[in-house]
Order: sequence, then C-alpha cells, then structure tokens
Amino acid sequence: MHLHRALPFCLSLLAPAALAAAVHAQEGKPAAPAASPAKPKPAPHPAAAPAAKPTLVGQFNNWGAYTASPGGKKICFVISRPTAAETKPPNRPRNQPYLFITTRPTDKVINEVSIAVGYPFKASSQATAAIGSKTFALYTQGDGAWIKNMTQEVQLVDAMRSDDSVVVKGESARGTASTDTYSLKGLAEALGRVAQDCK
Repeated sequence: MHLHRALPFCLSLLAPAALAAAVHAQEGKPAAPAASPAKPKPAPHPAAAPAAKPTLVGQFNNWGAYTASPGGKKICFVISRPTAAETKPPNRPRNQPYLFITTRPTDKVINEVSIAVGYPFKASSQATAAIGSKTFALYTQGDGAWIKNMTQEVQLVDAMRSDDSVVVKGESARGTASTDTYSLKGLAEALGRVAQDCK
C-alpha cells in the first residue's frame, strides 16, 4: 500500500487555489476555478498544518520550481501541466491534471513523483507513464498516481531528466480513458534548483 504517499503531498498542505493561481501566473494566464486540482486524500501528518502559499523560485520552460513551509517544515517541488491532454470519449470534463516531483527533507523524501489526473481513477486500475521506450506502471488511488514499484522511482526520474516528454495514460471510474503528454524540457534544471533549496 502507498498510503504514506497520499497524492500529492504538497496539495494536502498547500491551498489548492493558491497553487493553481501560482501555476497559471507563471504562464501569464489568469487562474480559472475549474482548473484547480481535485482535493486529494490528505497525507498522514503529525499535526494539521495551515495552508501555505508556495513561492516560485524559478521557471524553467514548462516547469515551475517552488518552495513552501507548511507547519514550519520546508518542502520543495517542481510542477507542470500537460502540453496535450486527450480523453476518449473526447471532451469529457475533468479538473486540471498536474505532474509533481516533491522533496521533503524532514521526511527524508527526495524526488517523489506524483500525478493529479483530474478525475477519480477506476478502482484497482493501473495507470502508466511512458518515456521513450520505457513504460512504468503507476499505482492509483482516488485521483492520484505514483510509481507502483518504488525501487524504480530513481529510474523514472532519471528517464524524465534525459527525455523530451512523458505520456501518462489512465482510466476514470466512469470509463473515460485519458492520455496526457508532459513536456520535460527544463525539468532537469528545475530539479537542480529545488535540490539547492531543499538540501
């Protein structure tokens, strides 16, 4: 079980509206209410932390690098929206999908990959993340996904650092298939920046 990796951890501690606004602002676009990520199941935490506004510390192509200190515990993450998003049947409504890579020094977590897909996944289903010729199975829970085999997370991040795009596929509880393509340009630089801020 991946309950300790409830997705995305940063969204459980940050105000979703503030995060969405920050992501839209870095792209020069106003935040629309419908673009806010769905609220995930909160991650286990010793105390309830107040919502913390993330601070953009660098923009690298499609990737924003952020820091925040919910409850006084610093976290760093990079975030991007897909450059292409398709559903079958087409035009099915869903919240804005996001891909995160999060570092939490206090919890000794480095580069944890998580995806908010924008709809509840089909129960007990797997999603996939394809990078070039490599495909990684993703564990799903609610509207989130993580690497299924945690020992492959370093491989996943390394592959993302060196390729141009990652394609995430999944199926909603209502049978809608989604294909989201994320550009990976700038990701390596964004991860380098948060590595400096969250040593």
